[in-house]
Amino acid sequence: MNRPMTGPDPWRAPVIVAQIPDTGVHRKLEASAAERQAMADLAGLRDVLSAHAEFDVEPKSGGRVQVTGRVQARVGQTCVVTLDPIESEIDEEVDLTFAPEAETRRLEDLIEEGQDDEDPPEVADPPEAIVNGIIDLGRIATDALFLAIDPYPRKPGVVFEAEVTAPDPEDHPFAALKALQDNKQGKKKGK
Repeated sequence: MNRPMTGPDPWRAPVIVAQIPDTGVHRKLEASAAERQAMADLAGLRDVLSAHAEFDVEPKSGGRVQVTGRVQARVGQTCVVTLDPIESEIDEEVDLTFAPEAETRRLEDLIEEGQDDEDPPEVADPPEAIVNGIIDLGRIATDALFLAIDPYPRKPGVVFEAEVTAPDPEDHPFAALKALQDNKQGKKKGK
């Protein structure tokens, strides 16, 4: 998952990888009013009315960690057609693999080397990096929420209809050439 955010993370819920039991952990998150306001400001939304997430965090072999779950939110946006305020529901599934930073760098280098070929084979996305031994579930939830936001929201049933005018048959790129040709033919007939 690419990191669409820049700046401080508005919703934080760090999990220390070394403290994850072999059976994994289940976390339920709910963003506070301040966190929701920070997310709205960062995403350019009118507001984030609610934001919830549930994640299962399971250790895998080789220091990897699998994070699966769901992010649900209700966001306030503006209809791009009517400019009326609307609310949109977000329900996004998450399934990410995390690995130690050194391994993710090595995999990214291998993928870049493979892209030198004319027809590189399809490669699965590399795992996300475990940074400083921590996986931030709030960051994962915020990223999933931001990626699921409709960039052009519309009120239900509203359709943008562009004003269509019939083109003038005399208004085209070659109209000036036709006029010159007609003028030239008119002079020939007049001789």
